[in-house]
Amino acid sequence: MHARLQQLGSLDNSVTFNHSYGHSEADVVHQSLLEANIATEVCLTALDTLSLFTLAFKNQLLADHGHNPLMKKVFDVYLCFLQKHQSEMALKNVFTALRSLIYKFPSAFYEGRADMCASLCYEVLKCCNSKLSSIRTEASQLLYFLMRNNFDYTGKKSFVRTHLQVIISVSQLIADVVGIGGTRFQQSLSIINNCANSDRIIKHTSFSSDVKDLTKRIRTVLMATAQMKEHENDPEMLVDLQYSLAKSYASTPELRKTWLDSMARIHVKNGDLSEAAMCYVHVTALVAEYLTRKEADLALQREPPAFPYSHSTCQRKSWGGMFRQGCTAFRVITPNIDEEASMMEDVGMQDVHFNEDVLMELLEQCADGLWKAERYELIADIYKLIIPIYEKRRDFERLAHLYDTLHRAYSKVTEVMHSGRRLLGTYFRVAFFGQGFFEDEDGKEYIYKEPKLTPLSEISQRLLKLYSDKFGSENVKMIQDSGKVNPKDLDSKFAYIQVTHVTPFFDEKELQERRTEFERCHNIRRFMFEMPFTQTGKRQGGVEEQCKRRTILTAIHCFPYVKKRIPVMYQHHTDLNPIEVAIDEMSKKVAELRQLCSSAEVDMIKLQLKLQGSVSVQVNAGPLAYARAFLDDTNTKRYPDNKVKLLKEVFRQFVEACGQALAVNERLIKEDQLEYQEEMKANYREMAKELSDIMREQICPLEEKTSVLPNSLHIFNAISGTPTSTVVQGLTSSSSVV
Repeated sequence: MHARLQQLGSLDNSVTFNHSYGHSEADVVHQSLLEANIATEVCLTALDTLSLFTLAFKNQLLADHGHNPLMKKVFDVYLCFLQKHQSEMALKNVFTALRSLIYKFPSAFYEGRADMCASLCYEVLKCCNSKLSSIRTEASQLLYFLMRNNFDYTGKKSFVRTHLQVIISVSQLIADVVGIGGTRFQQSLSIINNCANSDRIIKHTSFSSDVKDLTKRIRTVLMATAQMKEHENDPEMLVDLQYSLAKSYASTPELRKTWLDSMARIHVKNGDLSEAAMCYVHVTALVAEYLTRKEADLALQREPPAFPYSHSTCQRKSWGGMFRQGCTAFRVITPNIDEEASMMEDVGMQDVHFNEDVLMELLEQCADGLWKAERYELIADIYKLIIPIYEKRRDFERLAHLYDTLHRAYSKVTEVMHSGRRLLGTYFRVAFFGQGFFEDEDGKEYIYKEPKLTPLSEISQRLLKLYSDKFGSENVKMIQDSGKVNPKDLDSKFAYIQVTHVTPFFDEKELQERRTEFERCHNIRRFMFEMPFTQTGKRQGGVEEQCKRRTILTAIHCFPYVKKRIPVMYQHHTDLNPIEVAIDEMSKKVAELRQLCSSAEVDMIKLQLKLQGSVSVQVNAGPLAYARAFLDDTNTKRYPDNKVKLLKEVFRQFVEACGQALAVNERLIKEDQLEYQEEMKANYREMAKELSDIMREQICPLEEKTSVLPNSLHIFNAISGTPTSTVVQGLTSSSSVV
């Protein structure tokens, strides 16, 4: 080695860099070859020197698990060979030398700080994009060796450290290197997969599937990044792509936080404040989960447990720390938060800047976001997490501010409950058809959440314009029918969009649990729409032949979410026959009237419109038409007894609800509407009389002289929470007097 160094040092510059050399093509080639060979020889000599040095000073290099100034200098020299242009021969030897370094000093790469592993992954991945196939192959094999060696180092459990650093490096390369993600890089990923599949020693472990998962995540990141520029004007698709990136970074807290923050900015820009607030909640839960695991790791180092350690959420609750529950503490806000529990762990992430102060800032950002989104009820759940920490710090000024904000939040809740003017979103089912245009989106159905009271025409026009700009207006068609679409009936030359208004759906148990309007607008994932039909094939028919199909859609996640559209997971259809349609429609009328009457602040306009549609002679053909068709003696025998009895009971409740509504209206109207009130009362009596004749039983409103008692009972029940069907002294509290 000493002789080689002397030989290189004695070379005359005039020989190696002869500027007076001839300028013929042969001379230039010879000079270039000479310089290339000398550069390669210098590289090989330096590698040999480094190899001897690492053998001679191995103990010093292993100090502090390889995280020491001497190792840093040695590693920087190795890294320099990858950062500077080298010949093909030199690079092949550099890769071999790096394998040897990793094999000799694994702790430097897999324990403690992740700096060395991160730098190596970044430079090797750059080589995976080399124009030379031999270099790509060598780089891919070195990266595979790093993963495999990491896997062996952990006792064949995982290669989390390398996995995380590869993902981080890819995200950095996207911004730094032009052309990353092209064919050459994809070929390198395939080589890594092939190495894992052909490695017989680890055939019966999870290693090959973990490698496949890693390369799949890398491809997802690359594909989503490339597509973002194509969909800059499509807010739903842009957020979907950013979400796919955030999802691929589930194992990398800082990168996942970056993309969730980016999604929040897009939502704020578009006015989707509930979705922005959910992004803040997910970011905060992510940091809380990280801090919980970090605290658990510190506890392990202080006092190793007697049982095998696991980072499962339930087990971590036993550990002490600033935030014991991690992301599960946010489940009361949204069940979607379970996504943040999928974080993979890496002991080298101790340098991450997350700490308790960062968590507190994020919690307050959550509260602010929820306030702007008008989801005041959730602010208390956030503050329950903040208050104990400020109490521990004796920060009474912050506590005073928090309790003042809580007071204002609950005042807002009371205000919006009384006014009924808070609108938390409108929902639509949107389906796309056309393989040639929508590609992977073809045949997919989504639930779209639109702000406030967005009409069907508005979202239809928005989507039509969006995709007309993308595909050409002559190529896009809207499907006006909400029924099931058979793709075979559609022309492949066009892109089709189907938009249907849907409403949240709850079963009886859920309705009992979700008592407030807010609870029926938050954490919802089932939606419903109905389509009328008849057995003859016509859409509309008489009440005695009118059927309807109820479709219940279940989304993958609950609304609100970090995205404003969520794919439909599955759907369920139920067909209602004519008498079931009558029962359903009349039950809705009863529920609407009762809800209006029980409101703390009655909406007089809505109440009078509902009353007019229920009791006025001109428009009461609907309720009475159902009664004539299904409850008349000549028709009842055609239908099941239980359905007939149920419809009769619904009509009794309908008469009571109308009476209650009339009583409430009479109590609240002014003198100029007394004549209108008397007219509705007369219509009400007439309707009750006709129903009595049809049903062959006495259905009559109570006398006016007892009107005070039911009103008093109504007020008493509203205050005490007594059900409206409670019987007091022989009178139902929902009855009214005319």
